[in-house]
Amino acid sequence: MSRSAVFLDEMGVGPLWRLRQGAAPEIVDVVEAPVEMEAAVAPSVAEAVIEVFTEVVAEVVEVAAEAKVEVQAEAPVAVAAASVPAAEPDDTAWFDDAPPPPPARQLSDADIAALAWDGLTAAVAKCARCDLCKTRKGVVMGRGDRQGAWLMLASSPSRLEEREGRALPGEQGKLLDNMLKAIEVDAGNDVYITHLLKCRPLDEAGQERLPTEAESAACRPYFDRELALLQPRTIITLGSMAAAGINPGEKPVRGKVRQLGNASVVATFHPEQLLQDGTGKAKARAWADLCLAKSTHGG
Repeated sequence: MSRSAVFLDEMGVGPLWRLRQGAAPEIVDVVEAPVEMEAAVAPSVAEAVIEVFTEVVAEVVEVAAEAKVEVQAEAPVAVAAASVPAAEPDDTAWFDDAPPPPPARQLSDADIAALAWDGLTAAVAKCARCDLCKTRKGVVMGRGDRQGAWLMLASSPSRLEEREGRALPGEQGKLLDNMLKAIEVDAGNDVYITHLLKCRPLDEAGQERLPTEAESAACRPYFDRELALLQPRTIITLGSMAAAGINPGEKPVRGKVRQLGNASVVATFHPEQLLQDGTGKAKARAWADLCLAKSTHGG
């Protein structure tokens, strides 16, 4: 027994604290004890008691510090023991035998002919009327003024258009805007731009190719519905494929006005061809085509 414990026992005070299960006692309680005893014992005895309590407090702090270290050292073990066991992986074998979801119902030509603009856009986005849906990276719906009197028509989307999801983006679109501006047509308010095909045709090597008759026939109802909703006065075909595809079986001739319903049709070069024209001859011919379209539109 330590000197402090003997002294306290002789005074009849007995042990003030006992460390159990490694838990540290509250130091505040021990520190407050001398203050209460000073009022109950003589001053000389109180001084002796304070001295002893000071030693006791020091021992308490030392023991508490050791106890804290031991608890910290054992903490990782306790956490590991209390950790929740890993959940067993879900058994999804039952899903392998589940039937695949039914394919989306493809609209008939009559269904497409009854669509409004928003419904037409949604139908094109999920179309699977031909095998181009298996290789495409995206569809390209028309853009521009849906009440425009001018329709700019290309054949099928390019790689850039497929990636952008937009008809004639970038330099092609800027050049077309400038061409129309030259004949006093506002490309932002009175023009709609689209393709005969909404998907990009690719061969087995992943290179662009001409669309097949089956592909053109499968996609034609979408263009026909665009045409019916738009009701343009003038159509300018961009490139030889668009000029040939707008009226299958009819040989297109530059410099001649053709008819498609109530719309006048004039053929010219695709803006991409004009960007690659180093001689300027194609641009001069395109200017003549635009002047013909302007005079026809205003007549």
